[in-house]
Amino acid sequence: MKMAFVHDWLNQIGGAEDVLDTLVNQYPDNPIYTSIFAPDLMPPHYADWHIRPGWLNHLPGIHHHHQAYLPLYPLFWNRLDLSAYDVVLSNKSGFCHGFQHDADTLHICYCLAPTRYVWQLEHYIAREGKGKPLELALRPLIAVLKRWDYAAAQRVHHFIAISRDIQQRIRKFYDRDSVVIYPPVDTSRFAPTSHVEDYFLIVSRLIPYKRIDLAVQAATQLGVPLKIGGKGRDLDRLKAMAGPTVEFLGYVPDDELPDLMARCKAFLFPGLEDFGITPVQAQAAGRPVIAYGGGGALDTVVPGKTGEHFMELTAESLVAVMREFDDTRYDPVAVRNHAKRFDVTIFNRQIVSFVEQAYEAFVHKRDFVWHNPVNMDDI
Repeated sequence: MKMAFVHDWLNQIGGAEDVLDTLVNQYPDNPIYTSIFAPDLMPPHYADWHIRPGWLNHLPGIHHHHQAYLPLYPLFWNRLDLSAYDVVLSNKSGFCHGFQHDADTLHICYCLAPTRYVWQLEHYIAREGKGKPLELALRPLIAVLKRWDYAAAQRVHHFIAISRDIQQRIRKFYDRDSVVIYPPVDTSRFAPTSHVEDYFLIVSRLIPYKRIDLAVQAATQLGVPLKIGGKGRDLDRLKAMAGPTVEFLGYVPDDELPDLMARCKAFLFPGLEDFGITPVQAQAAGRPVIAYGGGGALDTVVPGKTGEHFMELTAESLVAVMREFDDTRYDPVAVRNHAKRFDVTIFNRQIVSFVEQAYEAFVHKRDFVWHNPVNMDDI
């Protein structure tokens, strides 16, 4: 089985790149097609991969400002023909699912999200902190991109969604069915401790759509300790609204994260996310999570068992939950066991099973219904 990966762009590290890392470890030595690749902005081990960027990679400033070239990505992917491969697995949040292939190539799309700035432009503009004039200026272009993006989605043979929320969006925007395979989380890095302290915790990029401001306002109003790890352009604004009980830690090294999570009273996840790795990491450390009740948190946080949801994106809604929150109600062992449902080993078993079953059905021209090898209820 000759396989290739496609990935939108490789100039930043996030959840999409965590997924790609896991896929490459599972299927080593396969080529990775992408629009751009900035080696100096990516981990050193990427230099060992067979990364094949396209002509977009040579455009001025694109490594640091790839969003400015938005109209060109469909053009790039539409001209890329991967018919030489038996299976192509696209790891998509943008336009990379739009490559061409012939009838002998199976295309499986691991969908991180339907293209946000196409299908949810108003929300995307707001979350990036852009103004209404930009939204109005982009609308004619977005109308064209919607038609292209929808048509590209129809060429995909099978969609895999990262959460039930994304599964619903794939149905709504692309009119396609999908199965859910949760993104990989290395839960083995984390473990509960008996030494729990009296502070809430956030670890995140400090950018507006993460809604860290809600947690800062809530902790300041309640006068409770809140530690915030991470950097980003929203730091000064958050510091200006923070009271004396809010502490900004800056960048948290990977080797310090497990202990910081294991000792917190609860982990706060106040934004609307497609999935969210950090709440699962906190639960792997045995700690409950208070999360906004939408997006991926509906899958990862179980009210009354592994944490709680607050149901409105307001500081008042979060305050109401934090005021009544008692972390001793949650069994650290049960919380950690729930996190194991999202472990990288589960992801690998499911992805390998899906690819093998789908390819066998494709070769023999049979209808495909995935038989999940993992009984999630047994985890």
